Amino acid sequence: MSRTGIPAVVLGATGTVGQRLVCLLVAHPWFELVAVAASEKKAGRRYADACRWMLPGEPPARAADRRVDRLDPDAIACDRPAVAFSALPADIARGVEPRFAEAGYAVCSNASAFRGEPDVPLVIPEVNPDHLVLLERQRAGRGWSGFIVTNPNCSTTGIVLAAKALDEAFDLRRVSVTTLQAVSGAGYPGVPSLDVLGNVIPWIPGEEEKIERETRRLLGRVEDRGRIEADVAVSAQVNRIPVVDGHSFCLSLGFDTSPSPDAAADALRRFRGDATVRGLPSAPDRPVRVTAATDRPMSIIVGRIRPCPVLDLRMVGLVHNTLRGAAGGALLNAELLVAEGWIG
Repeated sequence: MSRTGIPAVVLGATGTVGQRLVCLLVAHPWFELVAVAASEKKAGRRYADACRWMLPGEPPARAADRRVDRLDPDAIACDRPAVAFSALPADIARGVEPRFAEAGYAVCSNASAFRGEPDVPLVIPEVNPDHLVLLERQRAGRGWSGFIVTNPNCSTTGIVLAAKALDEAFDLRRVSVTTLQAVSGAGYPGVPSLDVLGNVIPWIPGEEEKIERETRRLLGRVEDRGRIEADVAVSAQVNRIPVVDGHSFCLSLGFDTSPSPDAAADALRRFRGDATVRGLPSAPDRPVRVTAATDRPMSIIVGRIRPCPVLDLRMVGLVHNTLRGAAGGALLNAELLVAEGWIG
């Protein structure tokens, strides 16, 4: 298959992450948005009318007049199924995504429904592209002509990009992280305003467990087509804060070889991922950017790298939860699948 005009469908297209995917796809050099799909109550409506548009501006003109399809591969008018980007809630994704995989779609999912399955790759392209080999096991075991690939929790993406660069250089052993997560991470309508305005909510259901589990999986390896988690202890504490976009995280890290802050900053600056990933259309030239400004831990951005009196190093980072996390992560995974020959 050519790397241009690859048909793409967005599942859950009317939600916040779905809207971001639509915006990223309408001008993408490889993918062609051919359908938007959503719940039964929105199916059949004009896309712009079915959305409560949450992003700046208006729905893209090339998508606004599309009819919203049902979440059913038989309802999608597509001659050659290729990519289905899933921005569905986990409970709905569990029933819908396998139907699209069975129908031949490469499902690039932001949902958590299948992240824990032993035959479903959980991937950040710069970190563990080799985990795509699990697709062989998935197809053989499930009998699908398509497949499902997942990207991690949005906060996990930022944490692991920084951790991977330092693990390669200094052998990471312990991670303690506290997150400050934007309200858009909860979707729409998200967190009630009277709960979060002027407040910090020190709990997000299931979030700490996701960060701990997914970090070990992403930093782990695949052997004999099976996933082995990294031998890294991870402790996470999470908070929801009244910021629209952007998840911040405060990391303390312990290593086999304790690096100086300058050596750690150099390792973070040099981190790129392999050559295939560096050539993808949506891949940043530097996955991690380091700043020396003490008030701007704002690719992901990492700053305030300094010694830690409990572990070895501590630092502060920021990841955009939809551009690099949810929607952007799914899109970058799809680009990797094309480059590696899984789509084509």
